[in-house]
This record gives sequence, C-alpha cells and structure tokens, in this order.
Amino acid sequence: MINMQACKRCLYTTYHALGLTLDEEGICSGCRIHEEKDRLDFNARWLKLLDIVAPYRAKSGTTYDCIVPVSGAHDSHWIVHIVKERLGLNPLLVTYNKYFNTPLGIRNLANLRIKFDCDILIQNVNPQSVRRITRTTLRQFGSIYWPCLAGQTVFPVQTAVRYQVPLIIWGAHQGLEQVGMFSHEHEVEMTRRYRKDHDLMGHEADDLLSTFDTLKEEHVWQYRYPDDMELSSVGVRGIYLGNYVRWDPKVQHEKMVATHGYKGARFARTFDTYDYVDCFNYMDLHDHLKMVKHGYSKVTDHACREIRHGRLTRDEGLALVRAHEEAPLQHLGKFLEWLGIDESGLRYIAGEHRNARVWAEVKPGRWMRCATPEAPEMDAAAVERRLDFLADSELDYTGVGSYITIGKGYPL
Repeated sequence: MINMQACKRCLYTTYHALGLTLDEEGICSGCRIHEEKDRLDFNARWLKLLDIVAPYRAKSGTTYDCIVPVSGAHDSHWIVHIVKERLGLNPLLVTYNKYFNTPLGIRNLANLRIKFDCDILIQNVNPQSVRRITRTTLRQFGSIYWPCLAGQTVFPVQTAVRYQVPLIIWGAHQGLEQVGMFSHEHEVEMTRRYRKDHDLMGHEADDLLSTFDTLKEEHVWQYRYPDDMELSSVGVRGIYLGNYVRWDPKVQHEKMVATHGYKGARFARTFDTYDYVDCFNYMDLHDHLKMVKHGYSKVTDHACREIRHGRLTRDEGLALVRAHEEAPLQHLGKFLEWLGIDESGLRYIAGEHRNARVWAEVKPGRWMRCATPEAPEMDAAAVERRLDFLADSELDYTGVGSYITIGKGYPL
C-alpha cells in the first residue's frame, strides 16, 4: 500500500517533488506558510526591502544597480515594475534563450524591454550543445527542461560576476510558495545548493559528463556556476521579492495586462493563461513528464495556489485539475523533430522514469495512478469562467510550425 497523504486544504500530497509535511490537523507546510501573507505587515517588509537595496544604488546613475532575470512570461513584467518603477533602481535585464520559444513569448519579451526602457542581455548557447544536453538529460533524468533550468539560474549569476553588479533580484521563491520550505521571515536568498538540489535535480553541469555519453566539456561549460572566490570578490547576493511583497501571480499579471501590455494565452493542460506562455514545451511535454515522474502536473500547482488565495474551494480546484491534467499534447511533433527521435522512443524513455510509488500497471502498457480522488460532480468550465483568467492572444499566431531559435523582437 502506498503511503501517500494529501493536504486537507489544498491538493498537494506528501509526494510533492520538493517535499512537504502535514501537521496534526492535516494541513500542509505550504498552506501554513501561505497564511503568513495575511499575517505579516508587508508595509514594514517593504521598508526593509528599501534598506536592503539602498547600498546598491549607483550614485553616478551611469551603471547598473542590479541584475533582474526575465523571460517572455511568468512574473517578469511584475518584477521589473517593482524594481524599476517602485524601487527606482536601474536594472540590467538578463534572459536565457530556451530555444522552445513561442512567438507570443518573443513578443512579451520585446514588450518588456521596450515598455520599461531597460537594457537586456540574452544568452544564446550553441543550439547543437543544447540539443545534445537535452538528449542526455531526457535519458538520465526524464527531463527535457534541464538546460532551461540550468541556464536561467546560472546566467544571471555569471553576469553579476562578469559585470561586477552584485545584487540579483528574483521574484518569488518556489520552495517557499509551493511547499513552505522556508518562512517569509527567514528572508532566504539565492544559493548554489538549492539550485543544484531542486532546480537541477541534484546534478551540476559537469555531472552530465560520462564515458558512456557523447557530451564533452565544450557542451556544458556555459552552465557552470561561478566559484566561491568569484562570488566573494564581487559580493554577489540574490534576493527574492516575494519575501517583501505580498505575492499573488494572478493579481500581478492582470495589473501588467492592464498597464503594460502583457499578453496571455490559453493552454490545454491548465486554466492559468499567464504562466509559461513563452515556451511550447513547458505546459506540454515537460508537463506530461512531470505527471509521469511525480503523479501530478502544473495545473495542480495552479489550483493549489488559487485555493490558498481563496479564489477556489478544494473541490473546485480538483474539478479543474481533472478537466485539464490529461489533455493531449499539442506541440509534441515540434519537439520530436527538433530532437531527432520518434514517439515510441520517447514513450520508452518516459516509462523508464515512471514513479512506481505513484503508478500501478493494470495491464501491459496501461498505467493508473494510485489513490487518486475522483473529480467532484461539478461544472469545471463554469468554475473556470468565474476565475476569469484573461487570454487575448495565441501561443503561435504566425503559423511557422517550428521553433524560433532567436527572436529579434517586435516594433511596439
């Protein structure tokens, strides 16, 4: 019998990929930490943030005050709004090219740098290296997203060292927001250890090199984290705005839609129209692999977040999860062509990483999740309409049918 327990408030279980605990009332650590959002004095925490960034303001006004990692989706517009328009800092924006770019994501990134009038650096790793690494991480970890996660978490740090701009400002801390790994009051900062253990599934770039693989040092060096001496000499530190600003992605995105021209789009596998609209694969194949390996997908993350913010009941969240989590993949063909494998090969590799604690084989090739509650009798579409996530665009409105490796931007 599988020993899995579910939170009584949200939909997470003790098999969450980041790990969580339940208290004596059956409430998970993520829900308990979320309660801090309504208990803490965020006006006082804002003043603390002002004190933290004050020493990093360049007196001359001719250099960068901080580095801000961004993309064409997620919370990037909100983060830059806070950093530039509310804190009054001069940020250098940095972004890692994931290569699975949607036209909408390229448009949003162009909109970001134009509307906020910021300089931006874009890291474009050799596409052949990215393809080789993706083949390796798919085989070894069941992940097509390791290069994206590695690149977007290391390029800002490399840039901080290279340009001697010590302060990096991130959005919210995933471990805090999802599973309550830390309290807001801990004011946790960026660490090499968290990146390796959680973002990179326990494997740094050099761990990918093997005598049984075709990867060489020339393929992975771009993903190496600066050493301690380099970090110390510049004084690099990375802070999270979510420790000082009450974080609510739905509200934040809708403000940016209204005031700064951010655009969202609908996905088959979730009701959230704002997250990850810059990538063909995150809410598609990557999400499917997450389900295979962990027994839940991104729509569960979104539903838990909305339950915690009081916009969904637990039953409503479960109804939305069941309505979306098994939706067919829409962009698989692009990925298979890009990587040079067929669907049967991908299915075999995914099966090698299927979590036996979560899945049971009911007959050859047919799998069923263990201890999965049934969806309540509820009109999920009506619930989704009431939530009213905005979507005024499409992921791919160009009809190109393949990845746009580098997008130069749009005249806005």
